Amino acid sequence: MFRTALRNVLAHKGRLLMTALAVMLGTAFVAGTLVFTDTLGSALRSQNSKSYTDITVTVSDREAVGRAYDHGSRAHNGPTLTEDTRKAVAALPGVADVRGVVSGFAGIADKKGALIGNGFSTTGTNYVPGADGTDQRYPLVEGRGPKNATEIALDAKTAEKGGYKVGDTVRVAVNGPVMELKLTGTLRTNDPRVVAGGSLAAFDSATAQQLYLSPGRFGGLDVKAKPGTDDSALLAAVKQTVPHGDNLDARTGRELADEQDRMIQQGTKGMSTALLVFAGIALFVGIFIIANTFTMLVAQRTKELALLRAIGASRKQITRSVKIEAALVGLTASVAGLVAGIGIAAGFKALLNGPMDANLPDGPLIVAPTTVVAAIAVGVLVTLLAAWLPARRASRIAPVAAMSSAEQPATQKSLVVRNTIGLLFALAGVAALVAGASSKEVKLVGAGAGALLIGVFVLTPLLSRPLIALFAPLLRGLYGTPGRLAKENAIRNPRRTAATASALTIGVTLITALTVVGASVNKAVDKATASDLKADFTVTMQNFSMLSPEVAAQIAKAPGVSAMSVERTVPVTIGANGADSSHGADGADGADTEWLTAVDGATIDQLATVKVKEGAADALKQGKMLVNSGSSGRTRYKVGDTLAVTYPDGTKGSLTVGGVLESSTSLTGIVAPDAVVGPHAAPGTGPNRVLVKGTDGPTGKLKQALRDATGGNPLIAVKGEKDIKAENRQIVTGILNMMYGLLGMSVVIAVLGVVNTMAMSVFERRREIGMLRAIGLDRLGIRRMVRLESLLIALFGGLVGVVLGIVVAWAGLRTLADTFKGITTEVPPLQILGFLLAAAVVGLVAALWPAYKAAKMDILGAIKSE
Repeated sequence: MFRTALRNVLAHKGRLLMTALAVMLGTAFVAGTLVFTDTLGSALRSQNSKSYTDITVTVSDREAVGRAYDHGSRAHNGPTLTEDTRKAVAALPGVADVRGVVSGFAGIADKKGALIGNGFSTTGTNYVPGADGTDQRYPLVEGRGPKNATEIALDAKTAEKGGYKVGDTVRVAVNGPVMELKLTGTLRTNDPRVVAGGSLAAFDSATAQQLYLSPGRFGGLDVKAKPGTDDSALLAAVKQTVPHGDNLDARTGRELADEQDRMIQQGTKGMSTALLVFAGIALFVGIFIIANTFTMLVAQRTKELALLRAIGASRKQITRSVKIEAALVGLTASVAGLVAGIGIAAGFKALLNGPMDANLPDGPLIVAPTTVVAAIAVGVLVTLLAAWLPARRASRIAPVAAMSSAEQPATQKSLVVRNTIGLLFALAGVAALVAGASSKEVKLVGAGAGALLIGVFVLTPLLSRPLIALFAPLLRGLYGTPGRLAKENAIRNPRRTAATASALTIGVTLITALTVVGASVNKAVDKATASDLKADFTVTMQNFSMLSPEVAAQIAKAPGVSAMSVERTVPVTIGANGADSSHGADGADGADTEWLTAVDGATIDQLATVKVKEGAADALKQGKMLVNSGSSGRTRYKVGDTLAVTYPDGTKGSLTVGGVLESSTSLTGIVAPDAVVGPHAAPGTGPNRVLVKGTDGPTGKLKQALRDATGGNPLIAVKGEKDIKAENRQIVTGILNMMYGLLGMSVVIAVLGVVNTMAMSVFERRREIGMLRAIGLDRLGIRRMVRLESLLIALFGGLVGVVLGIVVAWAGLRTLADTFKGITTEVPPLQILGFLLAAAVVGLVAALWPAYKAAKMDILGAIKSE
């Protein structure tokens, strides 16, 4: 039976080509994902290891780091790391060197004033020269390091992007006015933030301390040991030397490197899992193609299998023969897919480091043994799973019945059982979707979507006849006999049509659902931005840190400003130390931390929509606070409650609830007057953003005036309503495009399935095609018949996919009602029509080769064939 299976594979290798390609593509996706993530993880870990080569022990001041990156958002409440501390640690036995570290955000402007890099990776640090005048951590590419407050050094890539050369004046800012500094040199760095596309600005240590902390203060100490020094012993000595406080943390460099390695591993594992989900979708699509192919091959070899049964082959042997064929196809395709996956991973890495400029760290391509085993095992198992049912059906055909017919029709009983199972799954799926949408349970919606998809797939043969029949009048009217024949051919074998269409349905369903969700989220965010925000412009930091405290005063003086309000978000403790609460709001007597939003009570109603459900609309002007009811329409606090509050600076006070706000995206949580909260914010902190109303509306002149008022800081963004909407749409569009790209493989495999089905169908019907040619249907009619049949199958799959996608998206969107105010299901008609047209194009393109083969068939040879 093994020799028989091998002979059949070699005899039908042309017909198995598309199946092998489907398996190969799915396996390549799996292998490429594993190789790429292993390679990326290895390179990142290697780079991380190099980052800690010269660090034996590190001491970090968590408070100082938070202060540097939040621009003064944390109070100074603990011991500090100073130059005296650094010298004391340097004097310890076994210490070779101690580096004082200062870092934070630093925005570099190009020569047009635009920010280089993204806001989160704009890094500033201190340059620490040694005896030779160079900093070993940041090797010089050109020039020298900075020596005073008028000088700066940049990493080489940032200097290149900005068009800067040594000696040029560089515009740089932290969170205040722009500084114009002389570029003294360019550096190399392996800082992951910079390597990933960020920027590095190096100041002399005194300047960095002045910008980020305070004179003489460090955010951390990096200790390098002399050869032979024990890490643990040195760590213990350092802990005894530095001041003791909860804000100071001392660890060995190896511990810190191991922690970073764990974070890298978790990150690459999450990326791998996400990519493997899409690889699984592609393989799932492939199952339909494999099953369809083997079903058709078994049908074409019915007499051959019957003869084997007649001469003594058992059912198990017949089943085993088909499974061996599947295993051979799966093994061959999986090996090819593994090789292709390695190539894809290498190509993707080159693409990211080349045209996309992702600056991934260098490292060898990692092909782990587990990757090889996983890729081959997945390909073979998927092929065997898909071929199991056709193999089982082949073994159950009685020899006499098989010899008398080339293809055995499905029994009425099997069809009833199939339709019943499909209906039950579909009803259960609909019920779960409705229940999940009502209760906003994501897991229930997911389970319902899965059950509905399974149910529809099982019912597809039943649905194919009426849905395909919808197009019959159009086809007959436009194409006459070829159109009528195409319709009859498409519904002749509903199971085959269903399996072919289902492969395409999966991709269309997911793409439609993503598109509807994206359009609905965009519409909801646009609507909320327009209705909740009255301000003409908002001024924020591009890295979402806090603005400088001086910014609000600078904006107030800008020409054309008619009203403005700061928006400051601070953590407060409600009901701490058992302070009195006149109405005893739930949880008010405990020590609960809440985020409080402080605004200007006198002007906020001109800048944001303030709708009060209960209480006084002018509560903020009275010095009272408002609480947001949220989308649930409920709040834990009631009008009149007086809440004991502990502010960030430790000051205690009380706030009275003056009203309950309707759900708003602009004013969230607890809202209080900044006149009450501002004086108690952490020292040196500024607002999160400033809302601005112009005398003449959102004019370009006002926007430029706000930029000028903030010193042209490249880290500060001035955004109008259109900018905010465009930014939100860009985020959603970016996510959708990435999803579309990942789903592209499943669509390609679905196209292969249509090609395969049509090619094998033409081979199956060669006698019929010969007869049609003999009675007068010309080659153009034959080609048109095959193309229209493929078109019908593709449109059927696309139509079912569009409907399923909209239904699944509707249920999913209901679970987002708490996140997006007033979200509704938005179905973009042009895009949906585009998907159906794309499905039609898929059908026509997939039929080109089969139609060509059918039209070129020799008439007499086709009539004589079995």
